[in-house]
Amino acid sequence: MQKKYDYIIIGAGSAGCVLANRLSKDPNNKVLLIEAGGPDKNMFVHIPAGCAKLHKTEVDWGFETEPQAHILNRKIYLPRGKTLGGCSSTNYMAYVRGNKEDYNDWEAQGNKGWGYKDVLPYFKKSEYNEDLDNEFHGKDGELNVGYSKSFSTPYSRAFIDACKEVGFEENKDYNGAKQEGAGYFQNTIKKGKRNSAAVAFLNPIKDRKNLAILTHTLTEKILIEDDVAVGVKVQDKKGQSATYHCNKEVIVSAGSFNSPQILMLSGIGDQEELATHGIDCVKDLPGVGKNLQDHLMYFLSGSTKKQDAQNHHLKIPNQVVDLANYLIFKKGALTQGPLEAVAFGSTSQSPDRVDYQFHFASLSTGEKYEADLYDVNTFPTKDGVTVLPTLLRPKSRGTVKLKSNKITDKVLIQPNFLEAEEDRKVLLESGKKAIEILKSNAFTKVLDKLFVPEDDEALMQHILKNVETVFHPVGTCKMGTDDMAVVDDRLRVKGIDQLRVIDASIMPTIVSGNTNAPTIMIGEKGADMILMDAQMEGVKEIQKEDLLTELNTLKLSDKPPVKIRRDGKEESH
Repeated sequence: MQKKYDYIIIGAGSAGCVLANRLSKDPNNKVLLIEAGGPDKNMFVHIPAGCAKLHKTEVDWGFETEPQAHILNRKIYLPRGKTLGGCSSTNYMAYVRGNKEDYNDWEAQGNKGWGYKDVLPYFKKSEYNEDLDNEFHGKDGELNVGYSKSFSTPYSRAFIDACKEVGFEENKDYNGAKQEGAGYFQNTIKKGKRNSAAVAFLNPIKDRKNLAILTHTLTEKILIEDDVAVGVKVQDKKGQSATYHCNKEVIVSAGSFNSPQILMLSGIGDQEELATHGIDCVKDLPGVGKNLQDHLMYFLSGSTKKQDAQNHHLKIPNQVVDLANYLIFKKGALTQGPLEAVAFGSTSQSPDRVDYQFHFASLSTGEKYEADLYDVNTFPTKDGVTVLPTLLRPKSRGTVKLKSNKITDKVLIQPNFLEAEEDRKVLLESGKKAIEILKSNAFTKVLDKLFVPEDDEALMQHILKNVETVFHPVGTCKMGTDDMAVVDDRLRVKGIDQLRVIDASIMPTIVSGNTNAPTIMIGEKGADMILMDAQMEGVKEIQKEDLLTELNTLKLSDKPPVKIRRDGKEESH
């Protein structure tokens, strides 16, 4: 493999796959894509219902937080995709863009070109929407988006009807004109298979001669000379090191935990923190690893009168039947992830703007909530339903810090979950609304028993015992103009030329919804910026060459110069 490229992309996740596709489209661009995990060959990556079997496996980084003081000192598990496609290969496939005002907020903070009107074209560019055809959706993109076609339970419809009973409107397109309301989830599934960023953007172009892909490869550091990124040092799975150089740019797309780690190991970060690990500071950027935000959720469940939800599919005989049905016909329970329906609403903390989300699943976590979210074998086989109240606009902020100066050591993650009182209030109030939904007529007809707390105090204790992350970490290399910003609004790392961060870590504030679609959008917009800037540099070089040519060919006139005297008469020389 050659050692010099035009572009080096660190991380083959949602943004990295898009970048590899767009940058290598020009055959003159030599592109290297580096992924710490392996190829996406795990069978359960591609089976939509298989997502529950991917946690704590070789395709999961398996992070966890430091003890969380505000949630009973619990350590919270943080799954992140470690394979081609990143989290788009391991997530629950919900396609959610967030709220229009999320992006207008980014622009209001000084990030030119990041308002909703600016980012919408990039959402549409990626998207092929099977079911919606309007000014908000694309029909020409690689990423397949649509409603579930081959499997659903009666409870998703019951959930939407229940939401309508308690004041929600039905909304068939929460990614369209407005976000508020209840409706069916839009998913990144195509013909019964997960349509990850690797499947959509990387697989069709992986044989391009100008694209090289390294898997099982850790990036030890970015090589920087005179404040210019010139390459990377990597380590393969045997621990052998190699160096690759670039002519144009290094792009960090390793996610909100690994991107700041790689920057810090390269000497970019808080000078004092770097010194504690014996790392020479190349650029003092105190915001690296700060501003961590994530969504939080918890379970409110009940059991159904009939065995026609999803729990009974976990019985071994049913799993065998379902797998055969899937492999032969691409039909049945395995063609759909656990999430069926969704609702967006606002509490008294934010009456004019969405601040919570209900994820709905026809799946019970048990009467005593004994199911471990990360171990499908712990779920009961008695059917049921679950509403998951989800905090969308957290006020709590956290950090990602180095444990050591070795890339093989995981970072220390301190999100400070529920440190802000407003976050607890939103989870409590949205939970009370979820209980109201579960007690509605639409559910009373089909539910056998509810497993919900009966008062506010019991509900808050339930939250503290059961709250989990929605696996949406963002913000640790934030875009902005203040002293804690890491990148500018063209995603260039401040003070270092030829270096950008392009992934969810650049979000100044978290979006109001699942983060995969916005991360793909960031990849699209970031690729456009890179190509546009390269084009402008090319124009400048041509102009520079033209000017030099003109100066070199310029000859003195045969006519002697003329000097004008003060009296207005010419004086020849």
